[in-house]
Amino acid sequence: MFTGIIAEQGKVLSVERNGDISATVRLHAPGTTDGLALGGSIAVNGVCLTATEINGKDFSVDVMGETLTRSTIGELAAGEPVNLERCVPAGGRLDGHVVQGHVDGVGELVEREALGNWDRLRFGVPAGLARYIAEKGSIAVDGVSLTVTAVSPASEPEPWFEVGLIPTTLAETGLGAKSIGGRVNLEVDVLAKYTERLLAFAGGPARAEGAAA
Repeated sequence: MFTGIIAEQGKVLSVERNGDISATVRLHAPGTTDGLALGGSIAVNGVCLTATEINGKDFSVDVMGETLTRSTIGELAAGEPVNLERCVPAGGRLDGHVVQGHVDGVGELVEREALGNWDRLRFGVPAGLARYIAEKGSIAVDGVSLTVTAVSPASEPEPWFEVGLIPTTLAETGLGAKSIGGRVNLEVDVLAKYTERLLAFAGGPARAEGAAA
């Protein structure tokens, strides 16, 4: 589990693609590799990946086809910065919100406005995800825990949501340099997804067939 508080911006060293089946990404991350063990979980731009090789201040992750299809990881290239977060230790502070590192879809930056020392960003969102995003709710954008400040009407054919970025977020995450048209990984609040799933079974059997009484 993660909290959406970015610890470091790493740099992509190489991406080795095996078509659409898989990829191996090697990254340079001096802070993230400190104490990192093989098999450790790291959120890379919001995607939960496993360290498969560690070499000093560099580490590698293997990416399967599903992740390449559902996130922007497959679009990475050598030299690009990425947001990194290690998993939360038991008893650690939950400074952001519950983030699983399971990307739900990809959004696109459609508006950006500088307002004094903070920026307003509007992202277009896939229509299937819009219902999970609520004003003043939480969302992870490229792994960054953010509070939704505005949402499009439910009838909007091209849904969007807005967030505000404070100076720290602008300086310490990749969102500070994100340009119009830039694609981002989105993970909506897990509570919204589970609530919808539970409601889908409303009125049905209260207990799974064959479960003990």
